[in-house]
Amino acid sequence: MSGPLILAIDQGTTNTKAVLLAADGRVMQSRSRALRLSFPQPGWAEQSAAEIRETVAALIAEVATPGIVAVAIANQRETVVIWDAASGQPVTSAVSWQCQRSAARCRELQHRGVADEVVRRSGLGLDPMFPAAKLAVLLDSLPGGRERAARGELRCGTIDSWLLWNLTGGAVHATDHSNASRTQLFSLDTLQWDAELARIFDVPLAMLPAIMPSDSQFGMVAPGYGLPPGTPIHAMLGDSHAALFAHGIESPGAVKATIGTGSSLMTPTQGRVQSTHGLSGTIAWSRRGQVQHALEGNISVSGHAAAFATALLGLADEDALTALAATVPDSGGVTFVPALAGLGAPYWRPQARGTIHGMTLGTQPAHVARATLEAIAHQIGDVLDAMDADLGTRTTSLSIDGGAAGNVVLAQLLADLTGRTIRRPQAAGASALGVARMAIRALGLDDGGLRLRADDSFVPTLPDATRQAIRRDWHAAVDRASA
Repeated sequence: MSGPLILAIDQGTTNTKAVLLAADGRVMQSRSRALRLSFPQPGWAEQSAAEIRETVAALIAEVATPGIVAVAIANQRETVVIWDAASGQPVTSAVSWQCQRSAARCRELQHRGVADEVVRRSGLGLDPMFPAAKLAVLLDSLPGGRERAARGELRCGTIDSWLLWNLTGGAVHATDHSNASRTQLFSLDTLQWDAELARIFDVPLAMLPAIMPSDSQFGMVAPGYGLPPGTPIHAMLGDSHAALFAHGIESPGAVKATIGTGSSLMTPTQGRVQSTHGLSGTIAWSRRGQVQHALEGNISVSGHAAAFATALLGLADEDALTALAATVPDSGGVTFVPALAGLGAPYWRPQARGTIHGMTLGTQPAHVARATLEAIAHQIGDVLDAMDADLGTRTTSLSIDGGAAGNVVLAQLLADLTGRTIRRPQAAGASALGVARMAIRALGLDDGGLRLRADDSFVPTLPDATRQAIRRDWHAAVDRASA
C-alpha cells in the first residue's frame, strides 16, 4: 500500500468497525464485529465495557499494516463507563445512551426547578439519555463509589475516553469538545466542565477527562496493538459529529441525518443557538482553536424500530421487513409510534410507550411493516420542523447516512413525508470517513478525497394535502403514546 493511511475506529452501539482509509478516500480494508446490548431491568440498557475494549483491540490487529500514520476514533455518544484508575479495569458496565435508569433522578431534578438552568448552561434538556444523571446513579449504586471517587481512585468518561485510556496504556484521560458537549456537565459558554452542573448532578469533577480540541494529537498507541511504535491518535469525534464532517457540512444552511439504532440530525450554527423547540445545543467539533456550534435533534429509536418490528412480525431480517412494506401503497391507516425507550427530540417524553394504532380487520402485516418505516421518517420530519422553527428558515434538502440510509423505500418515504429532497451518498461508514478526514486535515494533508458526495436524490411525490393529513394522524398518535 502506498501513501499515508488512517486507521479509523467507529465504535457504535451494535457493532465496532475498523476502517483503513487512504487520503484519497479509498477503503483499503474494513472489518467489523457485532456487540451485545443487554437489558437487565425494564428500561435499562448496557454493554460490557471490557467487550468494547477487546473488540477494538482485535479489529486493530486484523487491519494493522505498514503506512498507518494515525488512528482516529469516532464513538457512540452519551454511553458512559467508570473504571479503576490503578488497574484500568471497568467497575461498571458501559451504560448505554438508551438506558433509562436515571429517569427518577431526572424527575427529581425537574421537581427541584433546575431544568432551565441545566439547559442554559449545557444546551441539553433533562433526560435520562445524557450521562450526568447516569454517573450519579452509578456512583450511588457502586459500593464505596463516592469514597473511592473522592480519593481519586476512579475515572469516568464516554466511550472515546475509555478507548483512549486503553489504547495509550492508561497514559491519557481525555475527551474532545464534541463528546464533552453531550455529557450535560459541560458549559457551552465557557467550553469547560461546569462546576455548577457538577453540583446539580452530584458528579465529582475530578473523575472527568481533560477536554481537548477534536483534531488534537491525543496520545500515542501503546505497544501490544500491532501498530508501529509512536503511532498517534490524532482525532476524536462523536459519531454523529464525524458524519456531519464527512458530508462537508461545515457552515450553517444544511442538515444531515445519521439514521442508525437511533437517529441524529445536526446542522452547524453561527455561534450558540438556544433552542425553544426541543432541540439540543451542542459542539459539532473544534479545530485549531476554533469551535463550531450546532443544533441537534436526537431520536431514541429509529433503525431499532425496524429491528423490533422484524422480530415482532417473525421475519427473517430487516430486508424482509422492507420488502413486505413495499407490497402495499400505504399503511392502511396504521400508525406505529416506536417510543420503545421513550421519545427523544423534539418531544423529550421519557414516559412515552410504543403504540400501534389504527388497526382494523383489514390490517395486514404489510401495513405494520409500512408504518414502521413511516415512523422513522415521521420522527426525522419532526426534528426538521423544529430546526426550521429555531433557525427561522426552511431547509429544502437533507443529507442522510447510517445503516438505514441504504434503504431505498425509507429514503423515498423520507422525501414524501418531510416534503424535502433527500440526498444520499452510496459510500458507507460516514463516521469513520469523517473522523479520518479530521485526522488527515490535522496532519496538513489534502482531505478532499474523504468528503462524502451525494450519489442519489429522492424528491417528494405526495401532494401537500395528503402529506399534511398523514402528518396530523402521526402527531395525534404521538400524543396518545405520551398520555
